[in-house]
Amino acid sequence: MSLINTQVKLAKRPDGLPKKDTWIFEKNPLREINKGEILIQNQFLSLDPAMRGWINNSRSYIPPVQIGEIMRAGTAGKIIKSKNTNFQVGTYVSGWGGVQQFTISDGLGFYKVDIKRSPLERYIGSLGMPGMTAYFGILEEGKIKKNDTVLVSGAAGAVGSIVGQIAKIKGCKVIGIAGGKKKCDYIIRELGFDGAIDYKNENLANGIKRNCSDGIDVFFDNVGGEILDCALIFLKKNARVVLCGAISQYNKIPIGPKNYLSLLVNRASMKGMIVFDYASQYKIAMKQIQKWISLGKLKSKEDIYEGIENFHEIFLKLFNGKKIGKLVLKINS
Repeated sequence: MSLINTQVKLAKRPDGLPKKDTWIFEKNPLREINKGEILIQNQFLSLDPAMRGWINNSRSYIPPVQIGEIMRAGTAGKIIKSKNTNFQVGTYVSGWGGVQQFTISDGLGFYKVDIKRSPLERYIGSLGMPGMTAYFGILEEGKIKKNDTVLVSGAAGAVGSIVGQIAKIKGCKVIGIAGGKKKCDYIIRELGFDGAIDYKNENLANGIKRNCSDGIDVFFDNVGGEILDCALIFLKKNARVVLCGAISQYNKIPIGPKNYLSLLVNRASMKGMIVFDYASQYKIAMKQIQKWISLGKLKSKEDIYEGIENFHEIFLKLFNGKKIGKLVLKINS
């Protein structure tokens, strides 16, 4: 008897915040795997802000998900069948399995993970794309050095929380921007940030001025919009702005910064970063992040929900602020 695979496919391109009918749920029987293929039972699904951009029909760093295709997403799971000599049954892997309970693959783009060293869900969090983004974004693109003042937006999120912790490890003063007292308390008390700005309940400019009295050396931005525009005012000479994401702009027509002349005045730079550019170095970053976690220098938090049938509802938590850390959907036991 063949297994039934629940799959989430793109039904139409959304205008603004995706609605439930943006996707369609299908239940399809799984075919037998062919020579060279593996069958993965996906256990955890990664929910990332970038997924919103992937369903737009516009030029980007990666082709858009096409109508009728399985929704693109990172996954972590267990191989339950194999006709590929490089992957044995029982091996745990992470890769681009998509929003579905099972994935048939030739193994390309999947890598083996060790659940004895770290929980499986961590391989789509701090040891996955968010961790890689934070590591290379702040170290290679931000080029931080000891005693820099680093400002991070989306500081309680999957990427921002790791960015701030890495900057602290490297001897920087780290200030985070987050929404609400709970998140601000979290980044200070749990993650060791030096200060927090609650953009929902205080004037952003006053908060930056209070916490970054001598200006900003590095601004790591996950939010865009007004937060980016405001931060530009406080740049120091030769400051670096790393554009990682712009979650505040993904569901509307983007607004560009008015204060960009601060880049000229301060001889500062503003550069976008895409984590895939560093793919050849992922193992280096994973090893270092894993070491920091084992030494208690870096904390990893996964905000886990259950049920592939709840995909849309949980996906929206990326945009309504109702999550802390890495958003994960558990889809199989």
